[in-house]
Amino acid sequence: MLPGLAAIVLGVLFLALLLTFESQWSVGALLAGGAAVVFIASRAGLLSRAATSFDTHEPVMAGATILALLVLAAWFAEDHFPLLMLSTVLLMVTSCLGLTVQFGFAGMVNFAGAAFFGLGAYTAAVLVRYTHLPHLLSLPAGGLAAGILGSVLIWPMLRTKGHYSAVVTIAFAILFKTFLEVNDTLGGAQGMKIRNIVVFGWKPNQDIEIGSLELSHYLIYFLAALALAAVAFVFCRRLERSWIGLSMDAVRIDETAAACFGLDVRRWKIVAFTWGNVLAGMAGALYALMVGYVAPNNFTFGDSLILVSIVLLGGIGNVWGVMVAAALMILLPEKLQAIQEYRFLLYAVLVMLILLFRPQGLLPRPLRRYLPGGAGR
Repeated sequence: MLPGLAAIVLGVLFLALLLTFESQWSVGALLAGGAAVVFIASRAGLLSRAATSFDTHEPVMAGATILALLVLAAWFAEDHFPLLMLSTVLLMVTSCLGLTVQFGFAGMVNFAGAAFFGLGAYTAAVLVRYTHLPHLLSLPAGGLAAGILGSVLIWPMLRTKGHYSAVVTIAFAILFKTFLEVNDTLGGAQGMKIRNIVVFGWKPNQDIEIGSLELSHYLIYFLAALALAAVAFVFCRRLERSWIGLSMDAVRIDETAAACFGLDVRRWKIVAFTWGNVLAGMAGALYALMVGYVAPNNFTFGDSLILVSIVLLGGIGNVWGVMVAAALMILLPEKLQAIQEYRFLLYAVLVMLILLFRPQGLLPRPLRRYLPGGAGR
């Protein structure tokens, strides 16, 4: 258990320094030092021991991770940018966990992740701006809208296989952005602002004043994003270790064999695709409330590729790997302005290197250990 706890402490310390440093040279030195530590730990066998700790003591590791992130948020409680970045990372984690259900569990490639994320965001924006419904309901509404549209999109995907199925999601991602750009009700290409958000009579977009202390309003969104990511994490782990997860694994490995054993392949694909999009939609809804603005350029096909890259980089089917990859893929381009214009090229190179030299990802999915009676480890 100690190697896992040490990995959490070092990871949070790395995040704290990365968010604190402003100089490009300082960030570069931090990255070089971090890479050296990872290399040495890998050669010494400490990484495998840490991975084993996360697998065998997962509840403790999950609790320690949440506690460490809360400490990190408390450290930056008065600063807007670090909390905004941390909240964005957590929302990307939630969205990528949805892709993990689709891609890692059921074997369904979805290149429209940003579109479903954006669908949840626009649903929240429309409900807040044009209706009198409680604004808190925009979160489940965003997930519901993404889930419903995903359950419709799945039908043409079921009639195709392999690369052709992926093309359906690519077409939807492009059509979604085009629809937003030509729809004047939704603000067109300029997007739309979300104002006067109220939750139980309280305005979460105003800074929090406690005596002489003024805390960033992003602290509230960080806590909400952390709670959403934690719920998504528990959902994915429970799903993976249940008989439903076993059925999805069977479908992913061999559809023909799964059908021969009596599994309804279409049913489990629909379940995986729908629930994955629900997670992406809820993350998008919270993102819209947090930034107070939505626009088509925030949900492009390129953003969908970033989400897929995070899943590939972290390890297909590994929910812990998604967290590490999301932090790297979101924060590094923001801190290294020199690579900002080349971030998509960087993502492509990283994905190619991973697929060539470590196809299982940075953190491979651990071997399933299933106990009869529904208790999986």
